[in-house]
Amino acid sequence: MKPVNIIPEGALNGVRVIEMGQLIAGPFAGKTLGEFGADVIKIEAPGAGDPLRNWRLLKDGTSVWWQVQSRNKRSLALDLRSPEGQDIARKLIAEADVLIENFRPGTLEGWGMGWDALSALNPGLVMLRISGYGQTGPYRDLPGFGAIGEALGGLRHLTGEPGRVPVRCGVSIGDTLAALHGTIGVLTALYHRKVNGGAGQVIDVALHEAVFNVMESLIPEYSAFGAVREPAGSALPGIAPSNAYRCSDGVVLIAGNGDSIFRRLMHAIGRADLGSDLTLANNAGRVARVAEIDAAIGAWTTTRQVADVLAVLGEARVPSGKVYDARDIAEDPHYRARDMILAQTTRDGFELEVPGIVPKLLGTPGSVRSAAPRLGEDTDRILREMGLSEQDIATLRSKGVVA
Repeated sequence: MKPVNIIPEGALNGVRVIEMGQLIAGPFAGKTLGEFGADVIKIEAPGAGDPLRNWRLLKDGTSVWWQVQSRNKRSLALDLRSPEGQDIARKLIAEADVLIENFRPGTLEGWGMGWDALSALNPGLVMLRISGYGQTGPYRDLPGFGAIGEALGGLRHLTGEPGRVPVRCGVSIGDTLAALHGTIGVLTALYHRKVNGGAGQVIDVALHEAVFNVMESLIPEYSAFGAVREPAGSALPGIAPSNAYRCSDGVVLIAGNGDSIFRRLMHAIGRADLGSDLTLANNAGRVARVAEIDAAIGAWTTTRQVADVLAVLGEARVPSGKVYDARDIAEDPHYRARDMILAQTTRDGFELEVPGIVPKLLGTPGSVRSAAPRLGEDTDRILREMGLSEQDIATLRSKGVVA
């Protein structure tokens, strides 16, 4: 097990981020910025904190998901619903580069911390706002989670078998896509501010729009042909062959949809007759006979083990891979060779294997500089950095403003 590679500075060293988000979308953006050196101060409600602390499987009373999502962050337990808490937040934001929030639109405005007020305090502020439907439009005030964004964005319609109820992909992909789009927006706005001398700005990310942005040719096909793409299970409609195939001990994905790749695939499975068939020499011909081709591939894979299938196809230079579960990933030498499984020690002293950092910058790589914080663990230090005295902090704590 390879230990975390600790590097003191990253590409975003000196960038101060205030994270007001909770659960997935906003915090994932904060996590990404923190991994590349940003100082991320996470504001959490006293007493409860981010609900993600208690999601899914817990170790020593804390979610192991939390340990990944909140590494490289500092926790400030602050009551944003109190006037004193709002004043502290404003002072922090006045000196920050980036503010991340994923409240329902209008929440910050109700606290006197809308864009107009905050940009007046800090003209260079970059404000990332992630919400279900965006800050404008007829749906802006509706509650929205990542799963709903996946539905509205068109993804859920395509995930599943034909004629059956759509299924989710298994992870909160809508939230994560929104976070990644938000991170791109933040980095773009910071570049504009630094290089072009521009002011700060708002990045408005809607969950469903982030999903929709990766939906490929969905709308162009509808616009040009009135075609509505339908769910196709594990196949890739209009591209052949590209599907999942059962083996005697598992499932493999095989992408033999390039013309020369298809010929090599057919020869590898003993169907040279299909490989040399001129009517199958291009994708259009293969799509017309996709059922026949899939049946031929499936007949070959079902009698063989996954390892044997991958060995033959690897030798034939046909893109293929086993469908991995968590155990497969944890035991795969390629993941470890590329530092994608790291050892991270929690604040309670437990050593946990966690995902590595993506993307890989060779000059200024990302790093894990600190484990995920306990709730309010950094409150006093952050307040002292702001110039508050010990008596000031004690008074705020007695009122429940901080914890």
